[in-house]
Amino acid sequence: MVNMMKLMKQAASMQKNLEKAQAELAERTVEFSSGGGMVTAVARGDGKIDSIRIDPKVVDPQDVEMLQDLVLAAVDGALTAAEEMRASEMAKLTSGLGIPGMPGM
Repeated sequence: MVNMMKLMKQAASMQKNLEKAQAELAERTVEFSSGGGMVTAVARGDGKIDSIRIDPKVVDPQDVEMLQDLVLAAVDGALTAAEEMRASEMAKLTSGLGIPGMPGM
C-alpha cells in the first residue's frame, strides 16, 4: 500500500511537471528560414505558427509559385523544429520512468 501511495504522488508530481513544461513550451519559439533567409517562419513550442516574415525582394508577381514554396518550406521547417524541441523537453521529464512508448525510454 505504501508503494501505491508513493506511485500516486509521483504521478501527480509528474502531471504538474508536464503541465508546467507544456505552458513553458508554448512561450518558447523556434524559427526556420528558406530561400537564404528570404522567408522566415517562427513557431511556438505548442506547435502554432507565431509569425512569418517575407523579404519584399522575393515578392515577384510573375513567380507566385516560388514564394508559395518558400513559405511552405519555412513553415514546415519551423513546425518540425518546434516538435523536436517539444519532444526533447518531454523526454527530459519522462526519462527513467520505464514506461513503454514514452519518449526518453
